[in-house]
Amino acid sequence: MDAFLTSTFTVAIAEIGDKTQLLSLFLAARFRNKWAIILGILVATLINHGASAWLGGWIAQYLQSTIGQWLIGLSFIALGIWLLKPDEDESQDSSLAKYGAFAASTVLFFLAEIGDKTQVATVLLGAQFDSIILVTLGTTLGMLAANVPVVYAGEYLMAKIPLKATRIAAALAFSLVGIFQIVRAGL
Repeated sequence: MDAFLTSTFTVAIAEIGDKTQLLSLFLAARFRNKWAIILGILVATLINHGASAWLGGWIAQYLQSTIGQWLIGLSFIALGIWLLKPDEDESQDSSLAKYGAFAASTVLFFLAEIGDKTQVATVLLGAQFDSIILVTLGTTLGMLAANVPVVYAGEYLMAKIPLKATRIAAALAFSLVGIFQIVRAGL
């Protein structure tokens, strides 16, 4: 259960202000069918984060030593530092729009997640916890928790949420997970 809760919390908070959240805002402005957008986000995240958690689990077999556990912990801290850098809006009008809200959302969200901070976080969470399914479900729930409100009330929420404070909170959360990992590996 720790894998699920940690995955949900860290990804939900890291996603606030992320480029995929900005993509959700773009998709909500472009399409009326909000459920199709949410379903597209769900499918894209399950596929992307499932593969990422699996990769993390596969990598973990090579990181069982104390040094490997330290590397995982330091990676979480590095990701926390990376979260302090704001993302830029890379969304552009797409020819995928002609295929509808679900297809456009699925493809654009999947592509936007490649190499994104939350994908890297999912790899690290997969390496830390021995449960690909719980990590995937947790990171997917975290992604939905951050993006569904944007789909429905995006512009209002984006104006009210202090993105700098949220980035700092996310950086602290990931850094604390990293420190916990290092302490657990043994100082």
